Amino acid sequence: MAKHSGTWISVQKRWPVVLLAVLSASTAFVFIRAAFNSCTNTKHFEDTDRHVTVLSSQVPNHPNPLQFMKSKLVLLVSHELSLSGGPLLLMELAFLLRNVGTKVVWITNQRPTEPDEVIYSLEHKMLDRGVEVFAAKSQEAIDTALKADLVVLNTAVAGKWLDVVLKENVPRVLPKVLWWIHEMRGHYFKVEYVKHLPFVAGAMIDSHITAEYWKTRTHERLGIAMPKTYVVHLGNSKELMEVAESSVAKRVLREHVRESLGVRNEDIVFAIINSVSRGKGQDLFLRSFYESLQLIQKKKLQVPPMHAVVVGSDMSAQTKFETELRSFVKDKKIEDVVHFVNKTLTVAPYLASIDVVVQNSQARGECFGRITIEAMAFQLPVLGTAAGGTMEIVVNGTTGWLHPVGKEGVMPLAENMVKLATHVEKRLTMGKKGNDRVKEVFLEAHMSQRIALVLKDVLQKGASHSHS
Repeated sequence: MAKHSGTWISVQKRWPVVLLAVLSASTAFVFIRAAFNSCTNTKHFEDTDRHVTVLSSQVPNHPNPLQFMKSKLVLLVSHELSLSGGPLLLMELAFLLRNVGTKVVWITNQRPTEPDEVIYSLEHKMLDRGVEVFAAKSQEAIDTALKADLVVLNTAVAGKWLDVVLKENVPRVLPKVLWWIHEMRGHYFKVEYVKHLPFVAGAMIDSHITAEYWKTRTHERLGIAMPKTYVVHLGNSKELMEVAESSVAKRVLREHVRESLGVRNEDIVFAIINSVSRGKGQDLFLRSFYESLQLIQKKKLQVPPMHAVVVGSDMSAQTKFETELRSFVKDKKIEDVVHFVNKTLTVAPYLASIDVVVQNSQARGECFGRITIEAMAFQLPVLGTAAGGTMEIVVNGTTGWLHPVGKEGVMPLAENMVKLATHVEKRLTMGKKGNDRVKEVFLEAHMSQRIALVLKDVLQKGASHSHS
């Protein structure tokens, strides 16, 4: 039957050991997702009609572009603390700031009443890096918000914290708030979430298409205007890039993962790496995979055995959707070639062991899609939906192929799978070009440079308001 996610717990615990065998200790540090040339040539464009600031830069060698944040006090407000992209990305920002000596305080607005192993683990990772963690409704949190040089609200839902906790102090804090938005779903456009949005120092959004969507949606649905909006594409961490560039590390990880899966070295593996939910499109991915097997059989094509891997499983939650996925696999009798893997922070082993990544997010797609640039760093072609931030990352026909969202995309995705399975050279060429694109615009240094420009602007606004 399809590999159960529970069988992977012991396997996943081995990855740090495997990495330590082939990399330096710094590289072996957990790869948190989720959620960054010589001569610097920075350009700052502002489209006054759209009120969106576009930031682009070449990789700075030195100094660290965030160095000006040394000794600043920054409060990070997360709506939750989980393995989902938003909180992990905010954690990454926390570590980038800590690296230059910023005093960083973290609060999580929504916490379960019962002890949670994931929250415990993530909070201790932050504490180990010098990030202070306060209770969301504590007096310490309020005092920090009032004293902070900068407050970052992460995701639209985090806006609820302002009124619930700060109350009459909200107007004092808004001028130094940077609102980092990652959502693309319509149900986030509620007045109780974003009523303060027009009055903050700025909004930071991960893609142009998402920024335009928020501008239009807030105006049409809520009748409010967006603040000055910065589009900041994300970047891959140095730790992940070091693994991606190490042929030894990739070979060792590939061997271990494939052995654990029961997959041979010559087999072709397609993977979707996302939290399992209908919006991420794992159901359509599996349908496309099944159809690709049917096409190969019908056309009598000679290809190595193909496998599908779903990374992001959580059967402990017993969701109806995941049960549907497993039932589909069983009904189609493809249990031997479909593998479910527990959700994890450590994505490098899976990226090292597969041949193609599928980014199959539905509806409006991903706000950005961090796993896409991570896959490209590992020289993997990407088969993605023609929606959201994926269209700003994948160069259609060059670094991968795009297909429609919904049921209309099932057969095009299946056909693209077959093309990559039967044309090894195309697969390798697309992967190489994807890697080149990452090094041009999607490194941690690029992201740090882009964020630095935003933070400087927001800090200046906050300072000028306090002096007025």
